[in-house]
Amino acid sequence: MAKATAQHADVKDMTFERALKELEAIVSRLERGDVELEESISIYERGETLKAHCDQLLKRAEAKVEKLTFNSDGTPRGTEKLDKNG
Repeated sequence: MAKATAQHADVKDMTFERALKELEAIVSRLERGDVELEESISIYERGETLKAHCDQLLKRAEAKVEKLTFNSDGTPRGTEKLDKNG
């Protein structure tokens, strides 16, 4: 996988939206089944790199999300870490 990541170094600078759009296009091409074997392997590896990048960006964004807290009178009190369960 390290070799595939090095080959797809441009992915690290992609926005989430751009990476996801390219990943969806790769999945679509692979599902159609009209891609030669070698190209299938190559675009699958790129897809893995794109998926990992999207996962990393989502985790980073999730870490930044905070929940606003309010006093009983409705005035903002501050923030706290967002609980995934609530």
